[in-house]
This record gives sequence, structure tokens and C-alpha cells, in this order.
Amino acid sequence: MLRVVLAEDAVLLRAGLVELLSRTGHEVTAAVGDAEELARAVDADRPDVVITDVRMPPGFRDEGLKAALELRGRYPGLPVLVLSQYVATAYATQLLSGGSSAEGGLGYLLKDRVGEVADFLDALDRVACGQTVIDPEVVRVLLQQRTADEPLQRLTPREREVLALMAEGLNNQAVAQRLTITEASVVKHSSNIFMKLELDPAEGNRRVLAVLAHLRRETPPS
Repeated sequence: MLRVVLAEDAVLLRAGLVELLSRTGHEVTAAVGDAEELARAVDADRPDVVITDVRMPPGFRDEGLKAALELRGRYPGLPVLVLSQYVATAYATQLLSGGSSAEGGLGYLLKDRVGEVADFLDALDRVACGQTVIDPEVVRVLLQQRTADEPLQRLTPREREVLALMAEGLNNQAVAQRLTITEASVVKHSSNIFMKLELDPAEGNRRVLAVLAHLRRETPPS
């Protein structure tokens, strides 16, 4: 059982998530509708994991992500799962890359791309256990922010596919099955990715966050 603080401004969706989480054995200690309430709830309850939307009152811009960043700074290692319709590029890279040197799981899922309830629950469990789960569409959007002369443009289309699947938290075997290639090919593509981006392959599960940290260095605020 996980103790969850949920931040979602859409009343019906918030109620549905509370019902789903409760029915699957989790305890929702607070279900709130804005970023200020989210911060207060985390301060009061110290949950096992936070689920938050991005656009919330009063401005409906990126209040949820900003709050998550502040909470991660206040409580290092706090697991956060972002569940949104949008990719807020600047704050997404700050949140995700900020986890590359800290404990605690991080996730970023797009609501419209969660195909099965089981997938959402599995992502929540993995984030709570310290893993990284990022929708490949989020990675694609972040990669599109780069200019043609940046190191990420060195990646081949296949290497970008491998990177996106790594962002989902898939291991080499799962990536190979998804792309219908051999595990040896996945290892080769992964090695090429790290070499081209001058990253340490020993990062393990945090290797995608290292890529996002690289993105953050030149990502302008949006």
C-alpha cells in the first residue's frame, strides 16, 4: 500500500483517480486541486509518492510542475509522478534532470497515452520504488527542442527509438522485443548513445535522466 498525495484540478478525474487508487489498495491521504494545497498536503502528510498534473489554478500554466520542483528540493528523493496532457519543456527537464543525482523515483506520463489502467498502476509502483518512467512522447518533444548542431542530433533514428524506450524504464530485453531486434543490437545502440553524448553508461536506471540533464543545460524557460 502506498500513501499518495494527488493534485488534479479536474474534479471528475480527481475523484476517479481517488476511487481507482483506493480500490487497488492505496491510501490517498489528500486529493487537492491546486499547487498551494499540494505543498501543504505534502508538508502535512509526507506521502510515499506524489501524483500531480502540470497546469493548475490560478494560472493554468505549469503550477503543478513548479510545485513538484519545490517539493523535491524540500524533500530530496520524494517520488513524483507527473500525469498531464502537456509537456512543459523547461520545467520537465528541470524536474527530471534534478533527479539524476538524487534518490527517489520520477515519472512523466501523458494522460491521453495511458492505454491501460494496469500500465498506470505499474508506473506508479515503479516510481514509488525509485525507478524512472517517462512516456517516450515526452522524450520526443524534449529532443525536438534541440538545434541541428547539438550533440543529440548525432543520434540516428534507431538510437532515438532506443532512447525513447529506455525512458519508459524498459530493460535491454524489453527494448529488443519492442523493436524486434536482438539484445546485442540494443547494447550496441545504447553504447553509441552514451558515446555520442559523452555520458557514463554506469548510470543505470538514471541514464535517461543524465540525457535530460544534458538537455536542461540549454533549454530556455517557456
